[in-house]
Amino acid sequence: MADQSVGNGETVVFYVVLVDITEGCRLPVLRKNQENEDEWPLAEILSVKDISGKNLYYVHYIDFNKRLDEWVTPDRLDIKKLQFPKKEAKTPMKNGLPGSRPSSPERDVKRKAESVSLATQVTTATPVPSLPGSAEASQASVYPAMRDSSFSIKSRDEHEPLTSLTTPFFIASASSSWKNGTSSIQRHLIPPQPGRKRKSCGGTDEMVKMFQNNSPRCSTVYLLPGEDSQDSSDGIPSAPRMTGSLVSDRSHDDIVTRMKNIDCIELGRHRLKPWYFSPYPQELTSLPILYLCEFCLKYLKSLKCLQRHLTKCNLRHPPGNEIYRKGTISFFEIDGRKNKAYSQNLCLLAKCFLDHKTLYYDTDPFLFYVMTEYDSKGFHIVGYFSKEKESTEDYNVACILTLPPYQRRGYGKLLIEFSYELSKVEGKTGTPEKPLSDLGLLSYRSYWSQTILEILMDLKSENGERPQITINEISEITSVKKEDVISTLQYLNLINYYKGQYILTLSEDIVEGHERAMEKRHLRIDPKCLHFTPKDWSKRGKW
Repeated sequence: MADQSVGNGETVVFYVVLVDITEGCRLPVLRKNQENEDEWPLAEILSVKDISGKNLYYVHYIDFNKRLDEWVTPDRLDIKKLQFPKKEAKTPMKNGLPGSRPSSPERDVKRKAESVSLATQVTTATPVPSLPGSAEASQASVYPAMRDSSFSIKSRDEHEPLTSLTTPFFIASASSSWKNGTSSIQRHLIPPQPGRKRKSCGGTDEMVKMFQNNSPRCSTVYLLPGEDSQDSSDGIPSAPRMTGSLVSDRSHDDIVTRMKNIDCIELGRHRLKPWYFSPYPQELTSLPILYLCEFCLKYLKSLKCLQRHLTKCNLRHPPGNEIYRKGTISFFEIDGRKNKAYSQNLCLLAKCFLDHKTLYYDTDPFLFYVMTEYDSKGFHIVGYFSKEKESTEDYNVACILTLPPYQRRGYGKLLIEFSYELSKVEGKTGTPEKPLSDLGLLSYRSYWSQTILEILMDLKSENGERPQITINEISEITSVKKEDVISTLQYLNLINYYKGQYILTLSEDIVEGHERAMEKRHLRIDPKCLHFTPKDWSKRGKW
């Protein structure tokens, strides 16, 4: 409390209120956005530390990625809008009497079961045509452009149910119908109707037909609500997988793993700012810079230790076999059992930039494929992906990462393309392990889109007949799993319903966008430079 006299002899009393900002509090925090403008997003205080008598606060911006979390000073906090953490709810009581137990959960389960059965009766009352899937494959024709005005697409409510596993599945390039000599494109999104559940895409591989037209005019395109292959099929999160070095983590992190513990990493000629927590030894987390040997990835606490290590380290490339080289780009295959120390160090480094994985030290069941860039000093790591030696879920990638200095340069797609080239040699279709990170999902969707559109646009007619292709054939050519092919077509809004059949409509915008993207994609995998012989790990006693 403080007082101050004013001119008329009165005394004004000021009260200074000291607010104790603790973990769990929420309040706006000043930060710079991508346009370097000030903004005040809501943030949660995760930790408080005292340095020379001054508090620092570790904040997580609500609805922002955890890689933006940071330590901030008190002057960046808007204390006027402080929200204190809510108290934990007490044990529910029956009739307000202490010691009473809540209502029996068995009754709740029974009520839910009854409601589900009622919903099921309503759902099955109206059949809905299912999207094509992968059970059977039928031929697909590619139709030439239609130039009359009879091309119209029915509403989804007018669809007839699919009664056969060979219902045609069309791919259309464009349609034409003129109105007063002008052209327009209209799109109507059909929302999912309550009480109706669309069938899964995993049905049949239907007939595919494509209408090609170099000058699209007017078409009304109905888009079916998509079901992303990244999501769980039953909507229930599965338990985290407990195998391998970096595995899916869907459990709630504790306060320690929610905070970055390494300030800076020096790797060769680059200094990296980690995005997430990584379980490096506790004594290294207080260092301003963590030094890594860029060839064996061993971590050291000082520059002097690194210099001494480099005089003894004979590696100038990752251990293992070089299975690909073109220009300055090479890929090395590393067995997680034979090169355990390198594999564990690689996982520790990768965990700094992968939030959705938990690190385990059992690297034996994994193979690691490290991409490098060569210069006169050696082979410098650019990125990597790992895969299980035996995968029951057809995963061809467990973890994938391009290091930050090499991002946005086409290396991510190159890693993805290489993983599918390995699947082609193995004679399998593959898919990445879920869940994917936000950046990983963007990269995969972009790769799938470009790969599938490249095939569809290269289709040519034979003997004057319409070109033919099936979902199965697309999957076999690309080694992309059928579910990913279908989800990509849905993501691009290409799947439509026309005259009792499903079609894919390739608009001029899609074609032009694809051509622009392919012009920028200079890095590609050359299958002729791949020297890889797959091993049958199921016949080996221990990997």
